[in-house]
Amino acid sequence: MNPLHWLDPGMKIKRWILLGIAGVFSTSIGIAYILKSFPLGKLRTFPLLFILLGMVLMVIALRQGFISLISCLGEGNEALESFPKSLSPYILKEKIKIKGPKIVVIGGGTGSSVLLRGLKKYTSNITAIVTVADDGGSSGKLREDLGMLPPGDIRSCILALADTEPTMEKLLQYRFKEGSLKGQSFGNLFIAAMNEITGNFEEAVRKTSDVLKVKGTVLPVTLEDIILYAELKNGEIVKGESQIPIVAKEKGQKIKRVSIEPSKVEPLQYGLKAIREADAIILGPGSLYTSIIPNLLVDGIGNEISQSKALKIYVSNIMTQSGETDGYSVGEHIEAIVKHAGNTQKPIIDYVIANNGEIPDYLIEKYKREDSSPVTLKEEEVSQSTYQYIIDNFVEIKKHYLRHDTDKVAKTIFQLIADEKLIWDKTRLLDYNYIKSHLREKNNKRNQS
Repeated sequence: MNPLHWLDPGMKIKRWILLGIAGVFSTSIGIAYILKSFPLGKLRTFPLLFILLGMVLMVIALRQGFISLISCLGEGNEALESFPKSLSPYILKEKIKIKGPKIVVIGGGTGSSVLLRGLKKYTSNITAIVTVADDGGSSGKLREDLGMLPPGDIRSCILALADTEPTMEKLLQYRFKEGSLKGQSFGNLFIAAMNEITGNFEEAVRKTSDVLKVKGTVLPVTLEDIILYAELKNGEIVKGESQIPIVAKEKGQKIKRVSIEPSKVEPLQYGLKAIREADAIILGPGSLYTSIIPNLLVDGIGNEISQSKALKIYVSNIMTQSGETDGYSVGEHIEAIVKHAGNTQKPIIDYVIANNGEIPDYLIEKYKREDSSPVTLKEEEVSQSTYQYIIDNFVEIKKHYLRHDTDKVAKTIFQLIADEKLIWDKTRLLDYNYIKSHLREKNNKRNQS
């Protein structure tokens, strides 16, 4: 074998090995000079620069080399057969995530962030399209004081997709308890500072995602400043996302429709592209009128969803929301979404994931005190619906709060994609032997063809 073949392009690892060697060499020169000059009692700056440069080069080489190592393990790659078994399951998991289905989640707030934490275990190709209609709380203050888009829902989705240390997540979720910053989230301030540095909210979100090693992409639905309005059943108009549920509850009126001002706003083109290329588009869970529907009011979003070849899935809420969806059934949630999506050429929902799990009585009472009750699932809605219902127990209780069982919802979604899009079963992600066998089988078929 010609030893020069080692230099042929292939796994793209050799360049990083050489860069790492250069880093070691640079660091060694710096350390050697320091040791030589140290007795003289006079230390110059340039040896420290050599050491710093060397360390930077070694970190870059280590990081990029590992990325190249993961990416080289494609379908049928021979390296898969000889790679150490101790690392193979991890490498394969990351490789499969990189090659995983393209998922778009549309919404905002707690609902989207909970779902994203489950989805990221199976694919890295996730795009979260997030509402920017929030005008309350700490986000509202930053929006008013700095003239920026509200960062709160964006922050929640970034953290849900982030691959970061628990301490860093706690830091970014921390809310100040005293002084002029009382109630303000450190994560919101971080995004606000990044917005000031970059001068662009989209770039600020991207830079924040890079810092936190986000597995996927988080996008605001638009970069324009929008205000959410609601028309109640009695004809009264309520201004502001934060005021809508409060006024509706005070007046004892249900929401008839919501709208945005200005009425014509441009969506982010990257968001439209993600919808167009998606394998699955997920609406919800989350606040119906203040998190999910505002996204559909932005020009082109509803029609782009309908035109996409992706599976369109609605994940229904488990509980109603006071002042927004009091007494709503699953069908009434869907009806509101379809109505606000406009005259789309095709349906924007194919499948509905709904809960029928039992909720403990003590939690029913707890939520009842907050004017919230379980979202009902009516038999006639299911039997007469044009949508496919996937009904199961999706309830999880955390610290006496009801949440979706994010792992079960995620597995249900990926099984649905596997069945409908003829993509192999991603829910068996941890089965090394199954994955290895599948990759070999696909490679053999490709060679035969």
